[in-house]
Amino acid sequence: MYLFDGTIAQAAAQLRNPQFHAECVRRFTDAYGVAPGPSEQGSWRRSWPALLKALTAAGLGGLRIMLEYPLPGTGQRADAVVLGQRVDDAKLVAVVVELKQWEQAERHAGDALLLDVGGRVEEHPARQVGSYVHYLTNWVAESIDMEVRGVVIMHNAGPSFVEWLRELVARGPSSAYPILGQTDLEPEAPARLCADQMVCGGLEPPSTVLVERFVETQHLPSPKLLSRVADAIKGVGGFTLIGDQDKARLHIRDAAVAVEHGRSGHVIVVTGGPGTGKTAIAARVLGDLCLRDGANPRLLTPSGALTKQLSRAVGATARGLITNIAKGIPGGLSESSIVLIDEAHRLHTATKRRATEFSDILLRLAERTGAIVLFLDERQIIRPSEGTTLEELRRIAEHLNQAFTHIDLTAQFRCAGSQAYLRWIDDLFAQEGSPSLWLGEDYDLTLAESPLDLETWTNAHIARGSSARIAAGFCWPWNSPTKPPLLPEVAITWGDSGGNEQTWKLPWNSRAGEVIGDEAEIPGRPYWATDTGGHRQVGCIYTAQGFEYDYGAVIIGEDLVRTPSGWMARPSKSHDREVNHLMPEKYLFYALNTYRVLATRGTKGTRLYSTDPYTQRFLRTLLPGA
Repeated sequence: MYLFDGTIAQAAAQLRNPQFHAECVRRFTDAYGVAPGPSEQGSWRRSWPALLKALTAAGLGGLRIMLEYPLPGTGQRADAVVLGQRVDDAKLVAVVVELKQWEQAERHAGDALLLDVGGRVEEHPARQVGSYVHYLTNWVAESIDMEVRGVVIMHNAGPSFVEWLRELVARGPSSAYPILGQTDLEPEAPARLCADQMVCGGLEPPSTVLVERFVETQHLPSPKLLSRVADAIKGVGGFTLIGDQDKARLHIRDAAVAVEHGRSGHVIVVTGGPGTGKTAIAARVLGDLCLRDGANPRLLTPSGALTKQLSRAVGATARGLITNIAKGIPGGLSESSIVLIDEAHRLHTATKRRATEFSDILLRLAERTGAIVLFLDERQIIRPSEGTTLEELRRIAEHLNQAFTHIDLTAQFRCAGSQAYLRWIDDLFAQEGSPSLWLGEDYDLTLAESPLDLETWTNAHIARGSSARIAAGFCWPWNSPTKPPLLPEVAITWGDSGGNEQTWKLPWNSRAGEVIGDEAEIPGRPYWATDTGGHRQVGCIYTAQGFEYDYGAVIIGEDLVRTPSGWMARPSKSHDREVNHLMPEKYLFYALNTYRVLATRGTKGTRLYSTDPYTQRFLRTLLPGA
């Protein structure tokens, strides 16, 4: 659903209509269920006239243009797509246009193709338009024999700024996409040369048949793309499967065979606790599915951090195949599609958002596809807006008259493979549990006497080449700016053995989506658990969940305290607005799940510490080595 589709001349004429922008706002709202923000509407008003003026001056008024063209496989939109056909052979050509109003930017410290723009971290525009070109090439072009080009239009950018941006990408693949600034858009050159610099040279208005073919084609991954993704996944050692994991893979393969033979309608649920390999199975199965005839698979996750980590592991090739379901159901799905949903317990499935007793998003996926495979751990539900259960998924299958399969993973490969530790943690953070004395010898667990001890412990492991992180409950403010320096907001005061008051401070992990530091080594939020420097910030549940590291230190805040009668929740001590408005008895469920998740990130060892004195004494009775 685009906001305008017509010739460039028609678009230029429409801009003079006072109602044109209001109509675009209405179309956007109807398509996406929410009105565009003031900044987005402002960018349309400022950028569209500049674009259309330049295209018209280049003699391209007869070409077709689509404004805000959606890329359904990714949940993103290209600012504009211009359609024409080559004069020499009548082949369809799509020119993706990235519009920017930037007047200046700074090179980002963490990545040469990331820029600091007005306090935001943005992709280099040539890299951004390149990703759209690759998407259309891999998802559309092959099926309709189309060439895809790209250009960046920066109508406010001066010549020195534009030249600097060009130099940043001069030696890489992004150099294929011209960057045009203010002076480039007001040339004295003939129209033909202007069309050439906008990569529209040699194009004439497209035939109605070609335009209809482009509009009507489904966005589906090409066989070449699927083959590349499969090869990339095979090359990632962390996706090797053994034991129960491989059995789960075979069950999913059987469903794939059934779908290929026209027997659609399968709901498969893979349950397992921390470290049972759910993500590894999901990724490996995606690779398997990519190699099957007529494949149209997707790997979805509600976690933006996990989506980015998976995409980084597999490579940019997987764009559109691995995506964040929080952006909505991707386009191009069919009855031949098998959709894998990792971290399914984090799906936004709040009851108040449901049209029926079932989650709308799960119902739509099950109805539209050949099979859905959900990877689930009910004890990792940490928000009231999240969560689905095995029983609910069974009832959805019954409601749709679909086959239902449940696979339970019993072997776990995290926490040194210690079933004793996982049972102990499950008992410790159970509402009605009776935690026992820790007597295990197959996992490094004890109590830290202070947060300083936690930092010393993690730093020592980092110095020895291991990965180690400190994570905490959301019991401190989180107001740091996106750019460094981060504020040391996690501040804990305690009395040492000599009776002296001590204070320890560290910042929360960055809220930025990418690496934001240079010498400071501050990874962006999705990479806190894995990238250099993450041990110098405290992670929260939203950055730790779904990941692992060798050694994990956990700070239990005052939102969860032990009393003589058991665990008590104190939501007023939490700074998490998603949950701190809940009644204590309701909050307790999410707090216990949160700390269980944090305490199961370490593959080799864990240290616990509570800021509440009574809780700390209670933990000491369970950990005799403390």
